[in-house]
Amino acid sequence: MPHITPEIQALVGAKGPVQTAPLPLGADTLRRFMQAVMDPNPVHYDEAAAKAAGFGGVVAPPLQPQHLFQRAPGAPDPFEKFKEDADWDGMGGGGNTGLPKVELPLKRLLNGGYSCEFYQLARVGDLISRQSRYSSITERESSSGPMVFINTETTYTNQHGAILMRVVQTTIAR
Repeated sequence: MPHITPEIQALVGAKGPVQTAPLPLGADTLRRFMQAVMDPNPVHYDEAAAKAAGFGGVVAPPLQPQHLFQRAPGAPDPFEKFKEDADWDGMGGGGNTGLPKVELPLKRLLNGGYSCEFYQLARVGDLISRQSRYSSITERESSSGPMVFINTETTYTNQHGAILMRVVQTTIAR
């Protein structure tokens, strides 16, 4: 019996709201991220090195924009939901994408991986926004039963609307 109903199939192409990071990319945030990912490239902290490498100034590592969407100061802690529902999966509907939840009877969720395309690097002072959409929802039968693959594409842009990167996350429901 197929798990992908017409209502679920209608979600393909649906876009979530544009979400903007609570703060612009700051030099200190960039420094801490660069240290966390152990990227010693001076283009991430030295203006002269960045210009010599062909960048107009200091640039962030490629995946930095994904990590700018922390909870805003004063926002409620999302894990408070565990008090109401101890079985909550942490996904909160469509995760943190703002997309509607794909309602399936399959209860196990697996991370099927990420695919990233990079267009340009973020710079100190950039205010990053993102918007997600379901790019595909497909079903396949495996030796252990049905599996549904949910691909969510998220596009990250700067304050000028320039695309920084696109990330496709695959979630597998079993």
